[in-house]
Amino acid sequence: MERINCITGQRKYKHLSERERYKIEALLEGKKTIKEIAWILRRSRSTVYREIKRGTVSRVQYDLSNKRQYRANVAQRKYQELGKHKERSLKIGKDKKLERYIRKKILKKKYSPDAIIGEIRRKGLKFEGMICTKTLYNYIDAGIFSGISNKSLWEKRKKKRGYKTISRVSRTNRLARSITERPLAAKMREEYGHWEGDCVKGPLGTKEGLLTLTERKTLEEIIIKLKRMTQKEIRKAINRLERKYGTKFRIKFKSITFDNGVEFLDWESLEISILEPGKKRTTTYFAHAYSSWERGSNEVQNRMIRRFIPKGTNIADISRQEIKRIENWMNNYPRKKLGYATAKEMAEKCLQNDSDQKLDFVAL
Repeated sequence: MERINCITGQRKYKHLSERERYKIEALLEGKKTIKEIAWILRRSRSTVYREIKRGTVSRVQYDLSNKRQYRANVAQRKYQELGKHKERSLKIGKDKKLERYIRKKILKKKYSPDAIIGEIRRKGLKFEGMICTKTLYNYIDAGIFSGISNKSLWEKRKKKRGYKTISRVSRTNRLARSITERPLAAKMREEYGHWEGDCVKGPLGTKEGLLTLTERKTLEEIIIKLKRMTQKEIRKAINRLERKYGTKFRIKFKSITFDNGVEFLDWESLEISILEPGKKRTTTYFAHAYSSWERGSNEVQNRMIRRFIPKGTNIADISRQEIKRIENWMNNYPRKKLGYATAKEMAEKCLQNDSDQKLDFVAL
């Protein structure tokens, strides 16, 4: 064989394409030999021979005789069917250690796939079959992990909803400070101590609820059980926090941004210290009416709480110990926004420069 006709080593192994199959069909109709077809396609003769054998079918002619011909569409269909049944080569391979780690984090710790992979990388954990977040989602979609499906994940992708064009001015809270007056350090999440607050309510007709507070920079969460969803109970909850942190309350709670719920309308009493009467202990701001995205961090945290306390659950049936467990879980959950550090780690780091107060996340 002349060197110009030699194709050995000129190309890496690659499956025939659909276009090449139709070329083979046309070349056979043009009475080309297997050797000639292989040279034109820059393929080995054995590859072309096997392809012709695989795609050759018997056709009945007008005179009822059978004629064997290669058909590209038949060959392509067989190729695709064989590909469906081919065993998948998984990146995770036989790494049982990684599989057990992922299974524990999803089923017991209620981690998202992104939180799992992010935490592994941040901590520098080593696994033989390490995979990325997208691959883990694909494996879950394909049912690779027995007993784990999208139902095991705490949040699914949702379609974006449009917002109605309505007045954003609260007629019941016109004298309060607007969120637009909040310091730039709070808006840009540059300073620790600026919080967002809201309430998580039980079903209609029940009295008890939860006050939730989310620190904007670190995503630290505080959850307080309320006997009633009233201004008086909100004031009592903030008073308990001040008694707990004492003089450090001003460092930890520089400001709190609420929505315009009726339970927060007594904002002036929330700002006045009970330990030092007449002095301010914090500053309150209010988001625009019907603008929950302005308190986005707190809204996301409330959705996380709903994973443990679904809508329709009577909060009176939830013990303070269970609320503390939820709070601890949230403060020790790896967050993508924090580089997969936890809220507790970030809050402790921020407070090192301001006080020696140790963080003790107590559900009050």
